[in-house]
Amino acid sequence: MKILVVEDDKTVGDYVRRGLDEAGYHVDLVGDGDEGLRRASGRGANYDIMVLDLRLPKLSGIDVLRTLRDRGLGLPVLVLTAQDSVDFKVQALRMGADDYVTKPFAFEELLARVEALGRRPKAIAPPVLHVNGLVLDMRHQSRVMSRTLITEYAWDYHFDPGTNIVDVVITRLRKKIDQSKEPKLIHTVRGVGYVVRA
Repeated sequence: MKILVVEDDKTVGDYVRRGLDEAGYHVDLVGDGDEGLRRASGRGANYDIMVLDLRLPKLSGIDVLRTLRDRGLGLPVLVLTAQDSVDFKVQALRMGADDYVTKPFAFEELLARVEALGRRPKAIAPPVLHVNGLVLDMRHQSRVMSRTLITEYAWDYHFDPGTNIVDVVITRLRKKIDQSKEPKLIHTVRGVGYVVRA
C-alpha cells in the first residue's frame, strides 16, 4: 500500500514514516495541508491511505478533509493529532475521517489501524442521497436518525434543548416533500427517530 503522511512536526512525521516503511509500506511525507491536498487529489494520485494531522500550516487538516470529501474523493483518512477533545473527534469523523488516533500514541496501535483501513473496500458512499427524485446532501443513507443526532448535526446542540424543534422541522419538510405524493419519503420510526426512504 502507498500511504501519504501529512504532518508538520518533523520528529513525529519521520517516526511514522520510518515505522510504516519498516512494516513494508511505501510512504510519502509532506509538512503542510496545502501540499497534502495537492498530492492526494492531483492527477495520478494513487494513495491507499492518508495519515493526517489537524493542525497544519497553510491549510488545516479539517480543511484538507472537507475538500477531499467535497471533491468526492474516498481516500481513507486516519487523523493523527494531539486534539483529543470529543468535539474535535466528532467534527473530524463527521467531516469524513475514517479513524482517529490521538498523540501521544503507540506505533503498534497506529499500525493496526492502518492495516484495518487497508482491508476496507476502496469506495465510499457519496454524500449525496438520491431517493425517488429527491436529492439530499447528507450521509447515513437508510439509517434511522434520532432526534438527538438530528439536533447535533443540524444545530450543533450537544444537549437536549427541551423543545420539539425537530418535530416542527420534520412537519415542514413533509409538507414540502410528501404532501399529495406517493410513496412518502420521510418516515417516523416510533420511539427512535426519522428515516428517509422510498
